[in-house]
Amino acid sequence: MALKKKAKKKIIKKQPAKKKAIKRKPAKRSVPKKKAAKKKIKQAKKKSVVKPLEKPIGLITHYFPHVQAAVIKLKAPLSVGEKIRIKGHTTDFTQLITSMQIDRVDIASAKPGQEIGLLVSSRVRQHDVVTKA
Repeated sequence: MALKKKAKKKIIKKQPAKKKAIKRKPAKRSVPKKKAAKKKIKQAKKKSVVKPLEKPIGLITHYFPHVQAAVIKLKAPLSVGEKIRIKGHTTDFTQLITSMQIDRVDIASAKPGQEIGLLVSSRVRQHDVVTKA
């Protein structure tokens, strides 16, 4: 005789119900996005590297760290004894001009268009702006 196997009943466990995510509406803005963007642009324009009252004398083209000297391309005349301000992204200081050189020769004054070597008291970088203080 053949024995018949009894079929076992499968017990299915119920899983706890998943919580539904609450959908929230985005907060309403009082100012439209385009107007808010325009305001940010206007605020950024107000902040400038050089004040409009300060006329640039020249621009830093190179820096020699061993001798702490900078090369400046002049846009206006400059002479020894004047006070200058050098301002850039990470630099901002004023100093008195004690010595200037062109081709390793000391000079007392320089004209626009000339590139001069100038001893500086702090590190400067290319594209820093030089103004009169």
